[in-house]
Amino acid sequence: MAGSLIKIDEEIVTSATASVTLGGTDWDTAYDVFVVQLINVVPDTDSVSLNCRFTVSGSADTSSNYDRSFKNLRGDSAFSNIVSTSQSEINLGTSGTGTQEMVNISQYLFQFNNSSSFSFTTVEASIRNNDGHLRGFQGGASLKESQATDGVHYFFSSGNISSGKFKLYGLKKS
Repeated sequence: MAGSLIKIDEEIVTSATASVTLGGTDWDTAYDVFVVQLINVVPDTDSVSLNCRFTVSGSADTSSNYDRSFKNLRGDSAFSNIVSTSQSEINLGTSGTGTQEMVNISQYLFQFNNSSSFSFTTVEASIRNNDGHLRGFQGGASLKESQATDGVHYFFSSGNISSGKFKLYGLKKS
């Protein structure tokens, strides 16, 4: 895939900010598939969930139309399934403020430019949670509305994003 990713947007958080939106005015409709990288994202409040919403015309869609299905790969006990429907956001996992507690995620975005389809994402995450335990998540989510979407909005369930890198790429068509 070398040379196939074209950077569209990047936000680097170095001091507390409520949320980060990738895309919106920087969205590029020339791509069918997008890739998002979240690197070393840390909250300023302990025991909070990192969430995302898709944006429509640059604003987060807050409807209760998000579904997700993840496999929770735990470093401290048995694996489990996580399923939620009709939510107002996609919960990407819980982290905290302790040493090395952070979120790292790769997301693929599909059907974002198609106004006749739902928008979909696949998620692969590696998280050191609020108890210092390793969590891996793998799965997918969708926004059950037939509309074009143009970005992703990230925020913690409480408090601010303390630090992290957020990158959006278009996947070059072959």
